[in-house]
Amino acid sequence: MTLDGQYRAVLDRIENDLAVLEVDVDGDLEELVVSVEHIPAAAREPDAVLEVILGDDQIVDATFDRRATRRRRQHSQRRFDRLSRRPPRDDDDDE
Repeated sequence: MTLDGQYRAVLDRIENDLAVLEVDVDGDLEELVVSVEHIPAAAREPDAVLEVILGDDQIVDATFDRRATRRRRQHSQRRFDRLSRRPPRDDDDDE
């Protein structure tokens, strides 16, 4: 599938000089590998949210969405905090 148009993407990782993006295409995630040069410097960290304009699977423009990135990280942290709580033990009910 060739990606053309405006999309929301999340930076999954950077390997060597390549950035791996997860691009939301109508609710499905498509992986796109691009040169890290196409990613704004402030967004070169995992889970950074970007608004990207693609043409023929290439980034034409990329804008770092700082607010969406912050919300995503807060949501992830809350989820992690919930999952890291120890469930009550059965013998705690006897006290």
